[in-house]
Amino acid sequence: MNRICNLFNIKYPIIQGGMVWCSGWKLASAVSNSGGLGLLGAGSMHPETLEEHIIKMKKATNKPFGVNVPLLYPEIEKIMQVVIANEVPIVFTSAGSPKKWTSQLQSHGIKVAHVVASSVFAKKCEDAGVDAVVAEGFEAGGHNGREETTTMALIPSVREVIEIPLVAAGGIATGSGMLAAMVLGADGVQVGSRFAISEESSAHPEFKKLVTTLSEGSTKLSLKKLAPTRLVKNKFFEDVSNLESKGASVTEMYNLLGKGRAKKGMFEGDLDEGELEIGQVSAFIKDILPVQKIIENVIAEYNQVKKKLSGEAEF
Repeated sequence: MNRICNLFNIKYPIIQGGMVWCSGWKLASAVSNSGGLGLLGAGSMHPETLEEHIIKMKKATNKPFGVNVPLLYPEIEKIMQVVIANEVPIVFTSAGSPKKWTSQLQSHGIKVAHVVASSVFAKKCEDAGVDAVVAEGFEAGGHNGREETTTMALIPSVREVIEIPLVAAGGIATGSGMLAAMVLGADGVQVGSRFAISEESSAHPEFKKLVTTLSEGSTKLSLKKLAPTRLVKNKFFEDVSNLESKGASVTEMYNLLGKGRAKKGMFEGDLDEGELEIGQVSAFIKDILPVQKIIENVIAEYNQVKKKLSGEAEF
């Protein structure tokens, strides 16, 4: 049996990214109900909001689900209390060291996966006792690794240094992409951008519509002095680029960024001044589909391509 399916007790080794302003209970429950693993994105939720979404999630599905928690979150202690008190079965952590929370979460019967962008940190995660590692290439939308290693280069490197289950993330939105990641050594995949542009995503309709018009090269890694983030090239992106080209200080960059830029863009639909986070794979996203259809398409293509390759002649 597939190790990720076995670990999380799911039908398909497809995990939804816990994306800020996109990953509420409607999206996460739809993914879980369709055979994948839905994640609530705690990064854009206050503790009381997260608890509300967990309660609604449990009413919407009896399937396994999880919460994605950025460890640099200012209210991390309260967030973890909510997770533990509400008996969330799975937690994906990111943006920080997993050492502090892994054993504590596991002591409450919670399975823990941690997101990394390098093989060095993947090994540290295994040493810290996590149940699985998510290796995310820099094709991914949103916050990204400073190494700028692509998924195709990252996955085999991580596979070499860890024994625990490995999930590939970054640039995966299709069945062929899923198969490629698993051939390289992944046990499953995490899909972000494709689910962000689904009917159940809580992203603003205008943001979803914009993404369906993007093409190759419409996104770029930005905000490197703060935290590398892949953004759509809009007015805000150009303002950041102009400031960076002038050698702006970290303080100047923070002043430009201000507060709530991602919310303004992805959740409120300000396509000019908002921070619009989406991955390079957005170039392939041309429609807004229900989650169940997205997963059906991925699995059908995965099986079709795998069958086709099995019939290819050996070299």
